Amino acid sequence: MRFNIKEVLEKADRDFEAAWAETGRLVGGRGAFQPNQGRRGAAHVLSETANRLREAYLELGFDEVVNPMTVDEADLYKQYGNEAPAILDRCYYLATRPRPDIGIGAEKVEEMRRLGAPTDEEALARVRGVFHDYKKGKVDGDDLVERLTEGMGVPDTLALKVMNEVFPELRRVEAQPTKMLLRSHITSAWFQTCLAVQHKLEMPVKLFCVGLRARREQQEDASHLRFHNAASSVIMDDEVSVDDGSAVAELVLRRLGFQEVRTERKRVTAKYYAPGTEHEVFARSEKAGWVELMDFGLYSPVALARYGIEHPVLNIGMGVERIAMLLNGYSDIREMAYPQFYGEWILSDAALARQISFIEEPGTAEGREVERAIVRKVEEMRGAGSPCEFVAFEGRVGGRAVRVKVFEPDPNVKLVGPAAFNELVVYDGNILGIPEEGMEGVELIRNARSKGIRTGVRYLDAVAKMAAARVERDGRMEVRTRMAKLPSDINIRVSDVGVRYVSSRHGKIDVRGPAFVGVYSEVVKE
Repeated sequence: MRFNIKEVLEKADRDFEAAWAETGRLVGGRGAFQPNQGRRGAAHVLSETANRLREAYLELGFDEVVNPMTVDEADLYKQYGNEAPAILDRCYYLATRPRPDIGIGAEKVEEMRRLGAPTDEEALARVRGVFHDYKKGKVDGDDLVERLTEGMGVPDTLALKVMNEVFPELRRVEAQPTKMLLRSHITSAWFQTCLAVQHKLEMPVKLFCVGLRARREQQEDASHLRFHNAASSVIMDDEVSVDDGSAVAELVLRRLGFQEVRTERKRVTAKYYAPGTEHEVFARSEKAGWVELMDFGLYSPVALARYGIEHPVLNIGMGVERIAMLLNGYSDIREMAYPQFYGEWILSDAALARQISFIEEPGTAEGREVERAIVRKVEEMRGAGSPCEFVAFEGRVGGRAVRVKVFEPDPNVKLVGPAAFNELVVYDGNILGIPEEGMEGVELIRNARSKGIRTGVRYLDAVAKMAAARVERDGRMEVRTRMAKLPSDINIRVSDVGVRYVSSRHGKIDVRGPAFVGVYSEVVKE
């Protein structure tokens, strides 16, 4: 069910624990997951690109590893030497919240009693024990409320209220910085991995990883994200050379579809590389021209020695986002990475067609037979003059003997109107009722016929479903659809998502037309 957001928030402001408990009844329906819907989920373009890079490296014989996400500040001094302060300016330092010493004096005991928590010596001893274990790291923060609940023998809502109102020092703790960093370059973690495997794996050691790196950008814009992905690899061997970097880079990029690749030596080398060994790799794109996609170099012996690594190491790195943007024609990295926030909302016509459903439809085999019978009889007698009526179905439905007829009481017309055979077609963000023929002079109709997504649903089909559902339910009923103006007039529902999308595109939901489908049923005495 939908929430009344204002009402929920007002309750939470008055009493969070009570609101938390009370609003729990608002969730938990009949179930929404259906495993066999015939639709494959959509993959994110970044994940697709990362998988292509993974496959390229695996085909080249590289083994995949997962490198640590955090490094110590000292690692950057080992790697960059005097250049480290400039690099650290772009890094995120990690902070932790110290765990306070918590005592339980007379004032706190009185506060616990006021809230309805037990204050006997045994209960207080258990609470002191929980806080002592929390201070020593034996109880994780995630488990603190649960342990207090068990210690006091009270509901978790009361334990949470006690924790927040009686022990506010838990909220007042301020984070304290550490010397640990989120890696800004996967290079920072490769030194640790190379040290760990240099005596465990046969040379040449060929490893790669695809993962996140974090850089303290002043702002995120069309070309900068604070968290982005890199595909990085190393070759460790006594004979490894920069030529190996050129070879690997070219092979990887060709597997991605780039046919023209060139390598240039950088004029200024990062200090974790040996002098003159850092190179940039460019690939040519038809739309963007030559674009720098990769960087590689041989690690400096000084940096390697500081880690105790005895063998030369070649490192190759590339930004996954940059490659994905080039391969998929994006100009704004935010739109590609976070389409839910920045991207233009686009539903394919096929996806929009899935937002169309029926308000009423039969749920039994008998009801579905009534539906088919109504459609058959109308198709058979569509040209009959009126007034007229025809028996479409006789039989048992829902335990009742019924007779179902299609009819038109007004004189000098046909059994049904011409729009009864209009079909719902989705085209270019519009939902349209398209007649069987005619209107060739209307460009939208002409294009929808030739290029749109045909749902196969005619107005007649939708009305027949409604009539059959009511025969199932009531036995005796009458349905008469006249001039269709809205989807609901012909038993059609367009989801809220579909309506919002069409509106956002300034499109049309146009089902207007003279449907004039009449169906009635009567219960027959046996």
